[in-house]
Amino acid sequence: MSWTQRLRVAMRYTFALGRGHLSAFLSTLSMLGLVLAIALLIIVLSVMNGFDKEMRERILSLVPHITVYSTDPLSDWSALAERLKAHPNVSLVDPFAEFDALVMHGRDIETVRGIGLFSDQSDSFTILSGYLQPEEAERYRDREDGLILGAGVARRLEVNIGDQLVLISPGASWSGNASSTRFQSVTLSAILETGTELDQAMALVHLPLASRLANIEGRVSGFRIGTTELFDVQRIGWELMDSLPPGHYTSNWMMTHGNLYAAIQLSRSLISILLFSIIAVAAFNVVSSLVLVVMDKQGNIAILRTLGASSGDIAWVFVIQGGMIGFVGVVLGSIAGALGSIAVPGLVASLEKLLQIRFLNTDVYPVSFLPVDLLLRDVVAVGSVAFAMCIVAAIYPARRAAGLAPAQVLSQDH
Repeated sequence: MSWTQRLRVAMRYTFALGRGHLSAFLSTLSMLGLVLAIALLIIVLSVMNGFDKEMRERILSLVPHITVYSTDPLSDWSALAERLKAHPNVSLVDPFAEFDALVMHGRDIETVRGIGLFSDQSDSFTILSGYLQPEEAERYRDREDGLILGAGVARRLEVNIGDQLVLISPGASWSGNASSTRFQSVTLSAILETGTELDQAMALVHLPLASRLANIEGRVSGFRIGTTELFDVQRIGWELMDSLPPGHYTSNWMMTHGNLYAAIQLSRSLISILLFSIIAVAAFNVVSSLVLVVMDKQGNIAILRTLGASSGDIAWVFVIQGGMIGFVGVVLGSIAGALGSIAVPGLVASLEKLLQIRFLNTDVYPVSFLPVDLLLRDVVAVGSVAFAMCIVAAIYPARRAAGLAPAQVLSQDH
């Protein structure tokens, strides 16, 4: 048999549309199993990629990669900032002051983590202002008592832009000694909604005001450092400490968010293994389907052998059939998975709106929406593995078909 003849026979066994053939029915079931398994795996991988991307590009763009602290507040910090900027892997250095406070509106009180930054020369504020309307950022810059509040805090306090609030900083000094409680009236200039956990506790004010509330008047708490090597912050932190005088120490994002990032990576790996096993089950379904096809087509196989087809020809017919099932399943499954990945965020948002509930909330999850990042390499990897499994799965039925004895089969028919 020529390859054209082998292909034609395999297509008849696979796509006998509208003829009620058992072989076509079994092939269709096998294809549907592959389509569902591949589509599901691509959708889940895209969601996990989305969490990974949001972690790297959104959350880690808002929090400092490295934070440099000092045992005492820094007064002459400009020289230290220049020393930090000299490191080849440091992309930004911003002084900051931080404090814990209560924010009060009427009788409502919420706890916040206060951060003070320069609004005119801070790269960190420039990144944060990307989540604000230009007029909101300008309104904040124009007011010395301006306050930017996380959206979660603003919702709990039921405040709007322009409202007057009071920041209450506990009575403690940098050294830990008791001091008078500090009260500061501020104006809500903007509400920051990043879709991350920062929305639940952040209060951003100008650096001089934060310095007063932190009881380090005119000084700063440390530096927020951005790096070009996101996953090498431990080494960079040690090198920065070596370049600074004694009395300084660092923390990095791996200490604060590293467990979350590791959990996302572990979840992605475990889910991938689980769903690839589903594809393996679908491929096993190809084995059972083709074995049944061989049993159904014993007479046809015997006739082909008597007409001159070799056992190798028969084996190739069923290997080709397995490849056709795999190819169609991979193509349709990849298309369904890609379309499903694109549609999932909208479907989840619509379902949340319909049911009036939030599936993802930054009180628990790192982001408040379902992120999706569809990658071509995932589609290719899933499709290649599924197709290879179908080819391998077709080998046993093909060998079984090739081993049929034509005389015995034909004698049974009579």
